[in-house]
Parts: sequence; C-alpha cells; structure tokens
Amino acid sequence: MLSRADHHLLLDLLELPTAGPLEDPAGPVELWQAQRRYAAAAAELGFATVQHAAPAPRWAELPDVPVPVRAAAAADPAFLAGQPSLLLRLGPARERERTVMFNVHLDTVAGRQPVRFADGTYHGRGAVDAKGPAVALLAGLRAALAARPELPLHTSVLIQAVAGEEGGALGTLGTRPLVEQGHYGRLNVFCEPTGNLALTSSTAAMTARVRVVGQDAVDDQPGAGHNATVLLGFLAQHLAATVQPGDGRICVAGLHTGHLHNRVYGQGELLLNLAYPDRATAQRLERAVTEALVDGLRAFADRFAANPLLARTAVDARRITRLDWLKRGLPALEPQVGEAWLGRLLAAAGLQLWPIDRPGFTCDAIWLAQRPGTGTVVLGPGTLAGNHAHADGEYVRAAELAAFAESISTLLLAFDRPPTLPTVPHPQEPHPVCP
Repeated sequence: MLSRADHHLLLDLLELPTAGPLEDPAGPVELWQAQRRYAAAAAELGFATVQHAAPAPRWAELPDVPVPVRAAAAADPAFLAGQPSLLLRLGPARERERTVMFNVHLDTVAGRQPVRFADGTYHGRGAVDAKGPAVALLAGLRAALAARPELPLHTSVLIQAVAGEEGGALGTLGTRPLVEQGHYGRLNVFCEPTGNLALTSSTAAMTARVRVVGQDAVDDQPGAGHNATVLLGFLAQHLAATVQPGDGRICVAGLHTGHLHNRVYGQGELLLNLAYPDRATAQRLERAVTEALVDGLRAFADRFAANPLLARTAVDARRITRLDWLKRGLPALEPQVGEAWLGRLLAAAGLQLWPIDRPGFTCDAIWLAQRPGTGTVVLGPGTLAGNHAHADGEYVRAAELAAFAESISTLLLAFDRPPTLPTVPHPQEPHPVCP
C-alpha cells in the first residue's frame, strides 16, 4: 500500500534530525522542515493546513508540566520556537460526532544512525517511532479515499503531527494544546508501535528524583566527606527491591555522581520513572517511594555507621538526602468501559485488541482521558522493543507499514459508515393536554 512517493517521503523524514532539545540540547532540530514536507504530502490527498505553530509560553507554565520542560522554556525562548506542531484537516470543520483525529509525533529520541532501505526494511532514527507510522498513516488514508471518494462529504479527518512527545515532555507542549483547543474527534487514533493491535488505554508516568547534597572529599581521605556514589547506589537497590509496582511499573534509571576516579563525590542524583494506569495507583506509588526512601536511609545508617570510610555519610544520610518530583500529576487514559461503541467499531474494522494481560505503555493518548463521548485507540506498526525504538538499530519493515496502512483504511471506512454507533436521543415534546 506504500507508493514510491511514500518511500521517498519516509527516507527524507528519516534524514532530517528532529530530536527535541530535551533529548539533544546541542543538535539541530528540523521539525519545521519535517512538518512542511509532511503537510505537502498530505495536501495531495486534499488535507489543508489549519495550524502550524510553536506552543505559546503559557503551555509551559502550567503546574503539572514536567520540571525540565518548564525550566528549559523559561531559560531560552528558542526552546519553544523550535518545537512546532502541525494540524491538518480533510473536509470542513464538523461536529465531533463526525470527526476522526489521527495523532503522530515527528520528534525522536537522540542518536543519529545511518538511514537506508534494504531487504524491505527501513533503518533510521524514527523508523518505527514514529516517522514510519506517520507515512503509513497517509498511505492508509489514501486507500480509504480511493475506496470511498465521497468520504470527506460526511466525515472530517484531522491529523496532528506534533513535537514534544519524547524527552519526557509527554505531549505537554504538542498534543495537549491541540486537544485543549478542541482539535479532536469522536474517534482518536494515536500512531505508536503496538504490533498493529488496538490498545485502548495509556499509562501516564511520574519521575522521582533522589538527590544527595553533601560534601566532596579527596581520594586520600575518603572518609572526610560524604560518599554520594555509595549512598545512591544503596538506595537504588533498596528502592528496586522494596517498591512494589502492582498495576504500575518502576524503572530505576539514571544515577550520576561524577566521572573521575580520584575523588569522593558528595553530590549526585538518582532518577526513578513510575508508570501508572490510574490516579489511585499513582498515589500509592508516590507513598511507596517516600516510605521506602525513609526506610532505605535508616538501613544505610545501620549498615555503615561503623565503617570508617562511610561513617560520616551514614550519620548524615537523612540530612543530606532530598526527594522531589520532576514529573507528577499527569492523567492516565483508563480503559474506556463506558464507550461500548468503540469496541464494536474496532471489531467492524477487523482489528485485534491488545491482550488484556499485557501491560500497556505511556504516550500522548493520555490527553484524551476523561473526554466523554470519545474513543481513543493506540495503534501502529512494529513494537517498541522488537523494532529497537529508543535504541541503536531502529528499523521497521515495509510489510509492517503496509499492514498498518490497511488497518487505518479499514478503521476509517468503518467509522465513516459505523455499524451500530448509538445516537443521542432528543427529548420528546410533551403531549398536549386536552381540555
């Protein structure tokens, strides 16, 4: 289903560096150019550009915006200016009941890799996450329009091609502003790698930072200072073993104190990323991290108080350790049990559902949470782990893109002529009372 033009568009997009400044602060960011090329390709299908702009500063100032995003936006106006989002529309603006929205992000994680097409496979940063899905989306829309040219006469299609999905921004500068402005539909499809399975929920994530703010020491007198390396290493193991994620997930991530071998680092930080499917799980995980940290500091003090190299660190551990939250309070897209029509629509399109016992993942679909009367699906080719998204050797097979394009086509056609979508009843006029 991918045309020669699709092939060249994808290779062009893969060549453009679009890692945002949170991912690659020193690298070039050519998101404006990538989105213009994408808009030009969509225009051949009849899509018009409704909006192409960088986010206004107010979106970075909201209290639930991750701390690194707020800090970067406040420090440098170019941070926002280089992260535009594109809104395209096919057909006139219509009521939400007759509108479908597709969301895809064109920013990537950091790390350039050679772009090539070989043996039916595209290689390059963004191949599967998510420039490949973006191009396959256009192929699927083209197929739907070829099958039903009159589709735009009764269904409007929106495409959000956004920035700010990667780097921990979680859509706060890209998808969120567009959704808050009302640019979404009754059906909303987020193009992310799911193995072409329909996932109808999305976890959100929060990031805890454990900092040690102690005193350095020279390597000849290691006991004279605070050893943040040993303390944070101990806490990393303790938190990993103690915090029970339950329905959520915990990732014990970046730990940094320093790079040299001939000093004791008294300062450093440890990051934990915690994914959660609902607010109750988020609150439980927050309490669990707080309590486990207190317990870990007590255990460290008990274990190392008699060690001459670490005694000062043990005595002062609670005083020099801080816990704060870089990201917290974001909504999760919970399973949409009240939207039975969505299940019927997915079945009519022949889409297989994401297994109920397989954990989901976090993406910009969280911004469609708590939108009554709407249905949201995460759907895309390949898988995050299997296709090396966020890792070296990212790739996607042309066959995976073609299968996804077919799913887009069948889903849009099913929505255009929905089988049994409920209608909103109108209140009946009261019968006149006869005298």
